[in-house]
Amino acid sequence: MKKNDLLLRIADTAYNIGFGAKKHFATYDIVEKAPGWIGFISMGVGVFALFIDILATKHISAILIILGISGLLINSYGETKLNYEKNGVLLTQLFNDLKSIYFLVKSSEKLDFSDEAEKLSEIESRYYSHCISKQILFSDLYAHYKFFWQHQIDWVDEQKHFRFWRDKIPLSLIIICLLAVVGALTLGVYYAHSKGLL
Repeated sequence: MKKNDLLLRIADTAYNIGFGAKKHFATYDIVEKAPGWIGFISMGVGVFALFIDILATKHISAILIILGISGLLINSYGETKLNYEKNGVLLTQLFNDLKSIYFLVKSSEKLDFSDEAEKLSEIESRYYSHCISKQILFSDLYAHYKFFWQHQIDWVDEQKHFRFWRDKIPLSLIIICLLAVVGALTLGVYYAHSKGLL
């Protein structure tokens, strides 16, 4: 295998493993923290609803019930959350091993990289055997943030050439933002119409 081809393959694998590690950590973080935040927000809204009339409406109650149900669904991951953390750590170690191989190959002048290609194949096998396919909702978005904005990935970018709108901003986030804007406009028109402003 040629040096440039191997470097690109290492970067491709590193992207998959690094993003996979962050996805496992994202699921762990959501399962660990979201129920507490849901409980805190629900309790806070409940307290303020005692003296702020708009918070005591059916709409707010329905939203709080949906949040409570979401908390119950998130708690179903509770028994396996430590597996997500453990596998995230292992995948991060594999990512760092790939980084070492990458710089070793990059600085090498030799022509035969069969040993490095074999190590890469071993790392890929370990990666596939330690991935948990069942991830929580929105873990992709959170993992995207963790990978592109918190992780040191300059060496992967050297080969992959990540672009801002295509790679660093997830399409699902753009769609969610558009839906939020459309929803806010719809609610605004509905509210204005109900108050006779339109």
